[in-house]
This record gives sequence, structure tokens and C-alpha cells, in this order.
Amino acid sequence: MNDKVEDEQALMQAMGLISNAGNAKSLAIEAVHAAKSNDFSQAQAKLKEANESLIQAHNTQTKMLTKEANGEHAKLTLLTVHSQDHLMTAITFIDLATELISVYHRLSQIEQRQG
Repeated sequence: MNDKVEDEQALMQAMGLISNAGNAKSLAIEAVHAAKSNDFSQAQAKLKEANESLIQAHNTQTKMLTKEANGEHAKLTLLTVHSQDHLMTAITFIDLATELISVYHRLSQIEQRQG
């Protein structure tokens, strides 16, 4: 495979990773906003969508890592590093969103008991 094709494939993988990770983070933000409005079914639905996007991003990363492990070393570019940053940020935010939703749910239950 020539360098131009490899570069194009690497670009597409990085952009796919950025896109899916960005979607995952955005959906997690929407989930937190729904929980803040006491719409916990919507929050869970958005969190589920976020995790589905995260899985797509993670699958792309796994393909990249598998190629690397098989000796197909990719050129390290700023875009590749940026794509990994997006993935890690999405993972962290989804973890945080899950906790925030739990806190909002608990707060809602307390408010309901107090009347």
C-alpha cells in the first residue's frame, strides 16, 4: 500500500474517532441536562446512546492498536494524538455524567420525600 493511501486511511480513522468520541461526549452532556430537569428516563436513554457512540470510537481505536501491534506502524500526527484525546475526554465525561445522574436522581428522591 502506498503512503498516500495509508495517510488517507489514518486520516479517516482519526476523524472517525474524533466524530464518535465527540458524539459520545455531547450525548453524555445531554443526559446530565435531562437528569437536572428530573427526566431520568431521557437521561438514561442519552447515556445509553453515549455509550454506543463510545463503543464505536473504541472499536476504531482497537483497529488502530491492532495494526500497530501487527507491525503496521502509523505515522504519529497531531491529528492522531487529538483523536486519542477526544476519546479519553469522552470516557471521562461519560463516567462523570453517570455519577452526576445518580446524584440528581438521589436529590430528586429526597425532594419528593420532603414534599
